[in-house]
This record gives sequence, structure tokens and C-alpha cells, in this order.
Amino acid sequence: MLSGLAAGLLIVVYTEFYTGSNAKSVITIAERSKSGPALTIMSGNAVGMISSGLPVITVAVALLISFWLGEQFARFSGLLPALNNDPFLGGVYGTTMAAMGMLSTAGIVLTMDGLGPIVDNAGGIAEMSGAPEVIRERIEPLDALGNTTKALTKGYAMGSAALASLLLFQAFVLEVARYQAKIVDLTKISIDQVTGPNGLATKLSSLGGSLALNHPDVVIGALIGAMLPFVFSGTAINAVSVGAYRMVEEVRRQLREIPGLREGTAKPNYAAAVDISTRTALRLMVVPGAIPVVAPLVVGVFLGWAAVGALVVGATISAIPLAIMMMWGGAAMDNAKKYVEMGHFGGKNTETHAATVVGDTVGPVERDSHRGSRSTARDGAMESN
Repeated sequence: MLSGLAAGLLIVVYTEFYTGSNAKSVITIAERSKSGPALTIMSGNAVGMISSGLPVITVAVALLISFWLGEQFARFSGLLPALNNDPFLGGVYGTTMAAMGMLSTAGIVLTMDGLGPIVDNAGGIAEMSGAPEVIRERIEPLDALGNTTKALTKGYAMGSAALASLLLFQAFVLEVARYQAKIVDLTKISIDQVTGPNGLATKLSSLGGSLALNHPDVVIGALIGAMLPFVFSGTAINAVSVGAYRMVEEVRRQLREIPGLREGTAKPNYAAAVDISTRTALRLMVVPGAIPVVAPLVVGVFLGWAAVGALVVGATISAIPLAIMMMWGGAAMDNAKKYVEMGHFGGKNTETHAATVVGDTVGPVERDSHRGSRSTARDGAMESN
């Protein structure tokens, strides 16, 4: 449990290091924005790519330590004879404890996740109500803090999803072994069904060859799995762009057709705007939502269970760095705008500020669309079981 808890705490530290309101990477993005919005987006994406290194290594080390400790527990507790002298299941138990350790702070993390939306809405209310400038200035530092906490909680969710996906893959392999051992009810399992020549432990040991990378079905499954997070995230971003385009067109239509709207003497049709956003969100998220459900079924039918297992592993491997890149790169671009608005590099109403506004438009979309890559890995693993 300590390895998972330590990994979660380190991810929090990495989040502050890369996306904090005074982080070096955020200041660098703000400084390069003096040369235009293109460098803002390029620098933000570069920060996101670079930032994927430390969290991935941390999760890998946590998995390695927890698996090793689980194997040692199986050896020294006298469980090896019951496991056919294979400590693998002890390692699985260790990784389960690591996942529990990381999830033990879920209550605090969920509480922190609520800060960002609350501050965002407070800033929106202050802006729309015409509140004094001093109020909006006081909200801006809180807004930057909210961006950091959102990135922090998403990083925590990424780490826990990685551990959960691995555990679900291991559970999938155990289910295959149970099926091959013809064990129907695990609550009534006998010692012979575990350690016998056709028992669960024997079948589990023999499954490693089926998942070898020299099998074409395994490679194909891994490639398809690695593709899924990108397709999911891409369709989610496309849904945002379609909804934004239709919303802008609706605003322009109302400005043309509603007399007095430009002058502020008439009220806009809010219901039409809400209807567009709701319909677009529901309709365009059908395909992304179906991807992690349909893909394991199709791969399993045509390529077999080994390809499904490889799909889960491939999706997890590609989803983690992709999620970190989008999540922390987007948060860094968002906070770069806040940094400029606090008076640095010329402050508001400058070309630097205009460039960071463009980055702030792109950043939150990337930051919030990364959920698709994480969900694809986790949901695909759940569907495989």
C-alpha cells in the first residue's frame, strides 16, 4: 500500500512542478508567447510531452516494488505449495495493495477536484454581472489555483487508472485460466483444482506462451489497443469543435436577427444556445462511448482472448503518456495566461496576452479531453472481463 500511496503523492508534486502558477514551464510558455500564439501552443504541447516521463516512471516503479513485495509475501508466508510453487499470484496481490494505497486518498482528491469548477463559475458570475475590477483581480489567483488542482486530480486519476487497468488485465488472465481449468464456482474450489495437473495454477503458468509477442494476433491486438485512446480523444475534441462552431454561428445569428441585442436593450435566446450544446454533446459522444465497449468484443470474436488481453495492455500503455501530455500541457497553457494577467510580460491588453488567450482556448480542451484516453484503457479492461 505504501508504494501506491507514495506514487500518488509524487504525482501531486510533479503536477505542481509542471503546471503551478509560478512553475518554470508556465513562465517559459508565457515568455515565448511574446512571439505569437503558435509558440504558445508549441511550448504547451512540448511541456506536456516532457512531463509524461516522471509520472510513467513513478507508476512503473510502484508496480515493480509492489509486485516484488507480493511475491516475497507468498514465499515467506508458506503459500507457494498452494500456488504450484509459482509466486505470480502473490505479485498480483501486491499490486492490488498498491492500487488500494493510491485510492486511499480518493476522498481528499475528489474534494480538491471541486475547487476548479467553483472558482470558474465565480469568475464567470463576476464577469457577467459587471462586478468591480478588484473582485475579478482577487478571483484570478484562485482561478490559477483551480487549474492546478484540476490537473493534480486528473494526474491522480491517471495513476489510479493505470494500476486498475493492470489489475483488470490480470483478472482477465485469471478468468481465462479458470475457464480452461473448468472451475465454475470459485467459492467451492478444491486444492486439486488449484494445484492439480489441469488445475488453475498450471493453466495460469501455461498462458504466458499464448501472450508472447511473436504471435501475430497478440501484436495486432496491442496495435489496436494503442490506437484506441487516440481515436477516443480525437473524436472527443472533434465534438467540442463542432459544438463550438455551432454555438458561434448561433450567437452571430442572434446578433443579426434580434433587434437591440448589440445595444444591450434586448435579451438573447439562452435556450437555443443550451439546446445546441446539449444536443451536440449527447449525439457526438455516442461513437467515443461505444469504442471501449465494442472494440474488445470485435477483437475477441475475430482474434481470440490473447488479442483481447494485448488490446488492454496496448490501450493502457498508450493512454498514460497521452493523458499526461494533454492534461498537464493544457493546464500549463491555461496558467500561462493567468501568469500574464497578473502583470508579467506586459499584462493584459497586449499581444503577449492575446497569444496566451489562444493557448487558453486550446489548453482546457486538451486538459478535459484526456479523460477519453484514460477511460478507454480502464473501460476496455472492464469489458474484457
